[in-house]
Amino acid sequence: MKQKTMAYSKIHNLLFLYVLVIFSSSLSIAYGSENIEKEYVLTLDHSNFTEIVSKHNFIVVEFYAPWCGHCKNLAPEYEKAASVLSSHDPAIVLAKVDADAEENKELAKKYEVQGFPTIKIMRNGGEKIQEFNGPRDADGIVTYLKKQVGPASVEIKTSEDVKSLIDDKKLFIVGIFPELKGEDFVKFWTLAEKLRSDYDFGHTTNAKLIPRGDSSVTKSTLRLLKPFDELFVDFQKFEVEDMEKFIDEASTPLVTLFDQKDPNNQPFVSKYFDSSDSKVMLFVDYSHEQSDKFKSVYHEVASQYKGKGLVFLIGHVPDSQGALQFFGLKEEQTPVIIVQDTEGLKFINQNVQADHIASWLKDYIDGKLKPFIKSEDVPETNDEPVKVVVSKSLRDMVLDSKKNVLLEIYAPWCGHCKKLAPILDEVAVSFEKDSDVVIAKLDGTQNDIPSDTFDVKGYPTLYFKSSNGKYMPYDGDRTKEAIIEFIQKNRDATIESAPESVKDEL
Repeated sequence: MKQKTMAYSKIHNLLFLYVLVIFSSSLSIAYGSENIEKEYVLTLDHSNFTEIVSKHNFIVVEFYAPWCGHCKNLAPEYEKAASVLSSHDPAIVLAKVDADAEENKELAKKYEVQGFPTIKIMRNGGEKIQEFNGPRDADGIVTYLKKQVGPASVEIKTSEDVKSLIDDKKLFIVGIFPELKGEDFVKFWTLAEKLRSDYDFGHTTNAKLIPRGDSSVTKSTLRLLKPFDELFVDFQKFEVEDMEKFIDEASTPLVTLFDQKDPNNQPFVSKYFDSSDSKVMLFVDYSHEQSDKFKSVYHEVASQYKGKGLVFLIGHVPDSQGALQFFGLKEEQTPVIIVQDTEGLKFINQNVQADHIASWLKDYIDGKLKPFIKSEDVPETNDEPVKVVVSKSLRDMVLDSKKNVLLEIYAPWCGHCKKLAPILDEVAVSFEKDSDVVIAKLDGTQNDIPSDTFDVKGYPTLYFKSSNGKYMPYDGDRTKEAIIEFIQKNRDATIESAPESVKDEL
């Protein structure tokens, strides 16, 4: 469909955007200043993890890294929640693991931890694992986990049950049955158990209690109540896989609102960025004189492409600065429409007119657009021992270079990157007189990275490219001596060609 070009890092881009949302909403949380004398969060590691988890029918485990800013923001809220939940009957146990510690990395790998913090709900002694998809403030954590330890679905018998369970601002799934038994009911319960960490479930034999939808249904019906688009939708094929697919599709707004202030909207934003479809984003100032026209046209276009591999999001420019910055855009370039495809390639139309949205998107579908590559400017001077690489210079300095290049892909805020920086400086100084070796660095938060060459799952990521074009990740010790030894072992030139300063290190 689209012309083959350099594929840029999909995983990193989507994860980073998603983190921007979480980070922005976490900043709004006011943390108390009181000191908690007793620590209610259990500390686990590789030596006691299995033993402790196996003793609990229900335990919540946070995988964190000490340098992670989001983990630091979560810590006091997680501790407060643990103190409250310790009095629950039965007590709900919260625990944590330093997943960045070398001795715990096998645990992190086993539980597929790909970012920090990651929170897992472990049931039946760790036999059943679910993602924690709840809020990150103390009250939200408490409310969410209390629901998780109860039944997967709550019976709705009275109007009071409806008031306590169904919120007009949230998704709710109701199973309506002639009687609470039989094959359909069993399959509904299996579905609720499977998806309980993502959705709230209820069941009833009295459809008249449900505030929306046909109150006279006589056969088993799965009803999804939602706060957007059509306010309810029914499904009557009671196979677990079919019901899952129905819920996944029906619970996605036609256009997701990029609202970081409303916690009720957060699940929809998370679902949007977790989607495997190509993502279309429109950022427009809602005070723009044609704002209503933009919204109307955008919804029309979204409806045309519904179910065709595209998902749509709209954001208010003043509330979307982090997203704009991520794409290397400024406020004066809005209204702007962005497509990020399944390969991570980005296509951007700046200062777009409402009437041009449909035709521009059609050009994207037809493969007529060139991808946008985010890059810092090439530095005017680049005479430090560790050379600065940006996307614009990546091909010349690394990909097409005939030299042996060690490239660090880093983030300015990353603690491990800061610790590694002086070590790489020393390595670079050791190779200063060796014209065949280059030590370089690239800011992975400000430059797009070809994911078909570099697999970036965290910072820092180091890759070595030999002069004959062989790429290999560096996973060794982060010491001057180990890095130098690795370069000498894998470079194409012989060690005899290295300067004496390097030979002395070996």
